[in-house]
Amino acid sequence: MPGPRRFPLPLIAAFFALYVIWGSTYLVIRIGVEYWPPLLLAGIRFCTAGALMYGYLRWRGVPAPTWAQWKAAGMIGILLLTFGNGGVSVAEHTGVSSGVAALAVATVPLFTLLCGYFWGARNTRLEWAGVILGIIGIAMLNMGSTLQSSPMGAVLLLLAAASWAFGSVWSRQLPLLRAPWRVPLKCWWPVWRC
Repeated sequence: MPGPRRFPLPLIAAFFALYVIWGSTYLVIRIGVEYWPPLLLAGIRFCTAGALMYGYLRWRGVPAPTWAQWKAAGMIGILLLTFGNGGVSVAEHTGVSSGVAALAVATVPLFTLLCGYFWGARNTRLEWAGVILGIIGIAMLNMGSTLQSSPMGAVLLLLAAASWAFGSVWSRQLPLLRAPWRVPLKCWWPVWRC
């Protein structure tokens, strides 16, 4: 009989990030848009994060992106951050509950599978089953909560999810800087060895 299974620290950290950080994002946006204009709130958040990441990577010796990479990153940023996250912020500002926002954003994998067809991706039945099961799971988690929304808010949420999915799939085709942070993270994350 096998002994008790241990969960590695990176797996626990990933679940923590998913459930606590990502899961609370929509609640924090909902609270934030009560006091700030929604696009200003999102803009400050992403400009701060981008400046910190850029400074860190340059400090670690990663070369600056080329002009083509800046343009590609700008197009993806407009799709993901302005239309995607900005759409969620504006929708929540119009009165959409954070549960409805989380439920609508759970359609991103569905839109991702559909957008993949533009570049010839064919998905398996298991992938479709996973997406459907995920959407059902989010819906079940929100049962009993106030899933209030406005028609404009619902449309904004679906457009935000579709924009995020399209930008994510399209980013694989563009000349972006490819994951330069993976090498430095290995060296300072205590579980991995350099």
